[in-house]
Amino acid sequence: MKISDLSTDVAALLESHGVPEREVYLDSENSGLVFPEALQAMVQAYASGGMGHPSITHRKGWETYETLLLATLTIAGALRCQPDELVFTHSGTEANNLAITGLARANKTRKKLLISDIEHLSVTFPAEQLQKEGCRVVTIPVDREGVVDQEFLAGQIDADTLLVSVAPVNHEIGTVQDVRAMTELVKDRDAGVAVHLDSCDAFCKTELDLEKTGADLASISSHKIYGPKGAGALFVRDGTSLDPIIRGQLSTQKLWAGVENVPAIAGFAKAVELMQTNRDQYLAVMTKLRDRLISGITETISDTLLNGPGGDHRAPDNVNISFLNCEGEALTVEMSLKGVYVSSGSACTSRVLQPSHVLLAIRRRYEEAHGSILMKTTPFHTESDIEYVLTCFPDAVQRIRSLSPLKPGGGKHV
Repeated sequence: MKISDLSTDVAALLESHGVPEREVYLDSENSGLVFPEALQAMVQAYASGGMGHPSITHRKGWETYETLLLATLTIAGALRCQPDELVFTHSGTEANNLAITGLARANKTRKKLLISDIEHLSVTFPAEQLQKEGCRVVTIPVDREGVVDQEFLAGQIDADTLLVSVAPVNHEIGTVQDVRAMTELVKDRDAGVAVHLDSCDAFCKTELDLEKTGADLASISSHKIYGPKGAGALFVRDGTSLDPIIRGQLSTQKLWAGVENVPAIAGFAKAVELMQTNRDQYLAVMTKLRDRLISGITETISDTLLNGPGGDHRAPDNVNISFLNCEGEALTVEMSLKGVYVSSGSACTSRVLQPSHVLLAIRRRYEEAHGSILMKTTPFHTESDIEYVLTCFPDAVQRIRSLSPLKPGGGKHV
């Protein structure tokens, strides 16, 4: 299908969908809401302090470099790392790829990669590619709440191990890992093993002090903390060797070629500043709304399962619930018609509906994974928003279940 044909189809789809009277956006896992102040910081950078090239020696270049430098100091301060240890990319996906592939390219003697069974695809796919090139990839199992099996991890570390990669907070089910204990375990067995943290869902939402954790690499993303898309970063601890994975003209950094997206980085830094300044308030709001959303669904709609842990072991924004006998993609569309925007645990790839590998890793059955819905609360949401969402779910679930050939207990609707 040509793009021109697709644009016509999308226009027709939007017209048939219509504009709901009320909208609540809960799909921040994939992309979404931006702090107005972060947007303004971008606009200001485009207008003056970020319009130039930061490595060019004229006034506009120097102004742009100053904007980049100030943003770097803000983000490094939040991470408790040195400014020189940050490499800016354009997304968390790029940061993860640089960490995994760049480390393997720079280190030819060790060939074993240990990654958890529930990592983001931007970690698992580079690892799989490296396996095709001669590396050995071992997945670390997790329990039914997504907690990494540290005993298994300890037993796998040997002289050939190059990397351990575990996300401090899982992007789908919100599991919070004890990465400080994990890093100490790894380093006690072999200080030469690098530890990478995909911290995109942990940064500014949980405790992430790189000075204390001892990790060698950590990825972060702007849009995950309500900054603009187009900005991410990789922390590379001083002394950790990486090779660049893209080639081209360098700007102010050696590991990522091309000009930095300075306006987006300025917006990223503003989002970091806001999250740090209002941390307690924002996290309290997100946690309260998260818990209300979970209880409001699981206590009123039958045949539902909470995926992931509860309480303090869960990210403050994460809600992932499986609706049995209810296809997740269909429920996503049904909720969209009501103005509630969520995502499903199934990903449609090449027209084949695939269940989430994360949910399968925590022992959910295929039908349970296919019926999962992922939602994330934000500082922007109100109690009224969540109550509206809770009024929409029962009818939507009932309608989708009425169309399903399955019924509770594994039988079929009569």
